[in-house]
Amino acid sequence: MSTGNTAVSQRADYTPSTFTEFLWWLATAEKEIVIDSVIDRNRYRIIGMSVLGTWLFATLAWTYFFSTMISSPMIFCLLGLFMGFIILTIDRALIKGITRFNKRKLIPLLFRGLLAITIGTFMAQPAVLYMFDKEIKLQSSLDNEKKKQRKRSELDALYKNRKDELIAEKTALQKELTGRYDEVSKARESFIRETDGTGGSGKVGLKEIATAKKNEYLKLDALYQQSIKEIQPKLDSTETALAGLENEKKMAEAAFSKYLNDGFLTRVEALNNILKENSPLQFRYYLIVFILMLIELMPVIAKTLLPSGSYDEKVMLREEMEIDLAHTNMKQEQQLKELYNQLSFENNAETIRSFFSATKDDRNEKIRSFSKEWKDGKKQSFDSLWEKMKKDVLSKQEN
Repeated sequence: MSTGNTAVSQRADYTPSTFTEFLWWLATAEKEIVIDSVIDRNRYRIIGMSVLGTWLFATLAWTYFFSTMISSPMIFCLLGLFMGFIILTIDRALIKGITRFNKRKLIPLLFRGLLAITIGTFMAQPAVLYMFDKEIKLQSSLDNEKKKQRKRSELDALYKNRKDELIAEKTALQKELTGRYDEVSKARESFIRETDGTGGSGKVGLKEIATAKKNEYLKLDALYQQSIKEIQPKLDSTETALAGLENEKKMAEAAFSKYLNDGFLTRVEALNNILKENSPLQFRYYLIVFILMLIELMPVIAKTLLPSGSYDEKVMLREEMEIDLAHTNMKQEQQLKELYNQLSFENNAETIRSFFSATKDDRNEKIRSFSKEWKDGKKQSFDSLWEKMKKDVLSKQEN
């Protein structure tokens, strides 16, 4: 809403719109004071617009941030609105503390700047993640695969010693069986060659030498069969143990895979990996972060850079006036309390005097009656009379 150069006598006729009042509230301007500051009206509308933009940006950024961790839209939207309100409160506190009279104070301004930069940097992160969503999802899947491979390597290293022991035991058992089988094979071949005349004595048929070789062959075969009965269960046990190790590794990998996700920190890690592998993207990334960070800094920048008008002066004078009035009111209140206490003391003193004056004759009469009773009595002592007098006639001092 545009405002011309309104005359001083006509300023009371200005009526701001509801939206303008809302922008003034965002800019922490007092309506009763800024409405009479013609130039500052528009300045605080500008500051209010910057706060409104930051508020909306913060709400959207935090809503997206919570959406990466929470599946319920209602919950992450409510959390986004809540955090946006927190940022709004912080921004209003920051710009409220920047006035015409403390812009040149370095420490407060530096503190506000650092706080705004910290908040702005964090708020820029979700926005950047949203902008590079497709690339980050692709990199996240690659990173998760690398994590699986790394986990598999760790599991291999963990089970390596036990697996090597089982494999060595299996190899030894198989070697023993193979060795005995080779002995049986050689004995059988020697027996067959002896019977067909191709080896040994050269005689065909079961002669003495052939019979001896047959007996040797049958003896070795019997030993081989016995070895199979003894060694095969051990081989089966070794195979079962190896299969169990593999199952344990697969179960561990499956359990690890359940924790792999595309949450906020995973996406941040993916973004960092993308930046490491893509140097041209780094400049654009930091430029985007800087621009988004400026959105959070807008209220502080606007309040700091915009020149100060009569509003700040009026606020200072109004505050000084209220402080003076507060001192005056407190002093007058003190004087009234002191006056009340003085008049109360005087009236109470007069009442006490009247009370003792009115009861003087009755007290004397009471004393005479006690004296007569003591005089007529035969067993009552003077000390007992005095004790009774103290109790019934004399007054007690206030504590």
